Order: sequence, then structure tokens, then C-alpha cells
Amino acid sequence: MNYRHIYHAGNFADVFKHLLLTRALNHFNKKNKPYMVLDTHGGIGKYDLDSELAGKTEEFTQGISRLVEQTNSPAFVQPYIESVKQLNDDNQLRFYPGSPWLIQALMRADDRLIVCELHQQDAVTLKQTLRPLSGSKKLEVLAPQDGYQAVSAKLPPAEKRGLVVIDPPFEQVDEFDRVIEALTQGLRRWQSGSYALWYPIKDPVKIANFHRDVTTIAGIPKTLVIELMIRSPDECAGLNGCGFVWVNPPFGLVNELDEILAYISPLLAQSEGAESHYRWLVEES
Repeated sequence: MNYRHIYHAGNFADVFKHLLLTRALNHFNKKNKPYMVLDTHGGIGKYDLDSELAGKTEEFTQGISRLVEQTNSPAFVQPYIESVKQLNDDNQLRFYPGSPWLIQALMRADDRLIVCELHQQDAVTLKQTLRPLSGSKKLEVLAPQDGYQAVSAKLPPAEKRGLVVIDPPFEQVDEFDRVIEALTQGLRRWQSGSYALWYPIKDPVKIANFHRDVTTIAGIPKTLVIELMIRSPDECAGLNGCGFVWVNPPFGLVNELDEILAYISPLLAQSEGAESHYRWLVEES
């Protein structure tokens, strides 16, 4: 494994991913019942944007920096922005939270987070990052651990409510196949769970095949596709956008998507071909 997220921390894809994640947890928190979140690819938990590695790409300047610079952000953005600010002093943007840090910041005392990371060095850093938080929150850090295997090992949860976040680095040629297999195994054990599968958009043909494969999973529940393009898919610039395949998405999140995408799409755009959309991949039966 060679992928290092520090080069990309806080970029447009993180903003898309983490804003939707915080909105989903906000809706989970509206019910007075505990839930579990399984984060299969936790990374290192937080990222130093002043580091030499982050400075080589400065992708955060076209992502989280644009968001926090807004003076009149809508209410649905505030929990996400406040979670970022908790890591920073004096309104400076130095540290960016990864998904495990964001999840623990938003979950309640009775909720539970299981986070995995396979990369040996990142696993050590992740444990160090989350250790100070374990006294007040229910945290289980499985590192080093293959997050795909955790989907089979940790489901169904005792809480009966919850979310599985599958967010691999996509450095393996069979990554989409592994995501499909993990989702298939997860649904066999926990049909009512919410599954958020993030993916990069580089090759439209691969994405179409991925969507098709999701629909062929036996008994697949209602499933939503949400995508953000920062430039035209015809541009040969590598990562042109990203998306979620979201199985059993929170109803409240679905109702917010028009407003969310209308706000972040022009804010994160990098060319005139930028756009965003969502659609039901599998309708509710």
C-alpha cells in the first residue's frame, strides 16, 4: 500500500464526503436510540495541512479552504465546519479531521465507532490520534486490520441502527470488485444497515459497471447515487469528481440533497463543466 491521504486531505472530495457524512449522522442523532458506525478505511484520523507533504499539492485550497472562507454558510454546513474548527486555534486552518475524528465528534455517549486501517504506519498514527478520545466515547480501533474483513466480522451490530462507511484508496485494480463483495457480505448479515460507498470518478465506464454490479446484488435495498463533478468528465485531468453509492440512505439526508449540492457544486467547481446530481439507482420496493 503506497497511498498517502495527506497529499489530498481537505480537497473537494473530502468536503463532499465529510459534509454528507456529518449530515447523515445529524439525522441519526435525531432518534433517541444508539447506533454504530463502521469506518473501514480510517487513515490517520487527522492531517496537518502545514506539513511538507500537504504543501506539495495544496489540494485543500480548492476544498475545505473555500468552505471555511464563506461568511454566510447555510445551517446544514455548520456542524461540519465546527468540527474542523475544533481541531484548530484562532480560526487558523492547520489541521483537517479525517472521517474517524469527524464521526466521534458528532456521535453521542451511547453511540459506537469501529474504525479500521490496514497500512502499518498509518495504523500506529491512527491509534495515537484517537487514544485521547477513547475515555469519553465508545471507540474500537482495529489497526492494522483489513476493513473489508471487518464488514463480515462486525455485522450485524447490537445497536441495530448504524452506518458502514467504505472509503478505500482505490489503488488496487480490483478495488471496485472488493467493494461489491464487502457490500454483498454486509447485506447478508445486516439488510437494514445504511452503507455509504465512496468512489473516485476517473473512468465513466468503470463507474457505470460499478453501478450495474450494485444493482445485481440479491435483495439490494433502496440505493441512491450522489455525484459531484468539479470539471467536465471529458477533461483528461485525472480525478474529475467523486460520488457515493448509498444503500438505505437516511431519509432526512435525501431531503437535503438539492440544497446541499446547489451550495457546494459552484463553490468547489474547477471548470465550466462542473455539475452535481443524484438519482435512485435502486428504487424502494
